[in-house]
Amino acid sequence: MDRRHLFLLISLGLGVFLGALDLGILAPALPALAATFAIPTNELAWIFTLYLVCAIAGIATMSALADRYGRRSIYIACVTIFALGSVIAVVASSFGMFLLARGVQAIGAGGIFPVATAAIGDRVPAARRGAALGLVAATWGLAAVVGPLAGGLITHFVSWRWIFAANFPLAIVVIVLARRHLPATAPHTRGRFDVLGLALLLAALWGLSVGLTQNIVACVAGGVLAALLFAAWQTRAAAPLVPLALFSTRNLAVTYGLELVIGALEGSLFFIPTVLVAAQRMNYAAAGSIAALGALVFVIVIPYAGRALDRFGARSVLLAGTAFTTVGLAVFAFGFGSLGLSILAMIVAGVGFGALLGAPTRYLITNEAPAGKRATALGLLSQFLIFGQIVGASLAGGFVKLAGAPLRGFADAYAAFAVLGIVAGLLTLALKSRSG
Repeated sequence: MDRRHLFLLISLGLGVFLGALDLGILAPALPALAATFAIPTNELAWIFTLYLVCAIAGIATMSALADRYGRRSIYIACVTIFALGSVIAVVASSFGMFLLARGVQAIGAGGIFPVATAAIGDRVPAARRGAALGLVAATWGLAAVVGPLAGGLITHFVSWRWIFAANFPLAIVVIVLARRHLPATAPHTRGRFDVLGLALLLAALWGLSVGLTQNIVACVAGGVLAALLFAAWQTRAAAPLVPLALFSTRNLAVTYGLELVIGALEGSLFFIPTVLVAAQRMNYAAAGSIAALGALVFVIVIPYAGRALDRFGARSVLLAGTAFTTVGLAVFAFGFGSLGLSILAMIVAGVGFGALLGAPTRYLITNEAPAGKRATALGLLSQFLIFGQIVGASLAGGFVKLAGAPLRGFADAYAAFAVLGIVAGLLTLALKSRSG
């Protein structure tokens, strides 16, 4: 790989690391943040839910703008918006102001990865493109390992606010590198941006997430109505956000449904440190370390799961992933009061998530989607994953609120997540076998 491509990948990899780090690094700080703003535990789900809703808006908007105005300018804009949100988070004087900061951060972070991927497609030759994408994606895995551990240490020894203060100097480094090494030319894609589709999509996500978190039936109904209107509009829009033809085959439809459930299962990981702090009276650093252990196992398993795809097929890898994930979450649901069982649960679930979140669903979409819609199909897969994460976080918050006592609520929530693991396994069985 030549010097020019190397600096391009460093510029993009640091940006992806910056955006990915921010979600995991906050998890161990949630109890301290709740104490600062004097909010009940169930309200913490808003931090996760709002971030993911705004991230979907960022994915859809920034990807379209990058095709119109070029990768460099939009990538720098995404990093700048993210840094601005970090500054607001540092000085936040209320929970509402902190949520505003998270929304701003998410819009910027949501655009970083798709714009980075597009820049690699523009500049890196096809023969080296897979390796380049793998290197940049590896920074996301590194952030999953470093985030919980760093968040716990910073919160324990300094303050949760310093988690966000660290984002600003790193963002400056990324912007300087991007100005020097990212392509400035634009593909100049024509066609009107689907503003109405984006508005309906966000209304659906917001209504469903609020309704699930707060147990408000009217909000759930409004979200469902907005989702139906969105689907109807996508059949008429000249340049739809979600081409409905991508659901035309059984394997495509099942894969998208499976990604939704996988996202909900991933949403369960956000509350692991909070549960450990409450159940075992751990400090934030220790709770973050246990969460980081699960992330480390996840990162180690990803390349092995990728190689297993070529040998056994996506269906077999996904079945193994759902089995390990279900067992791990079930152990955590009934054993989070025990240090040994918590560690065991993180290791087992980490193996499962390594198989589920590595490459299998992308492998399926790449093989099944029409060549002319492959990029759109893969982008849609990311949106289904994020929406699943919203559902997962909302369900956890809803269980805590219904139970009245946080520990009882979390026990019920993780038992429900284990049931979702079984649902994921059943959906996997609906996929075509490799021979089929």
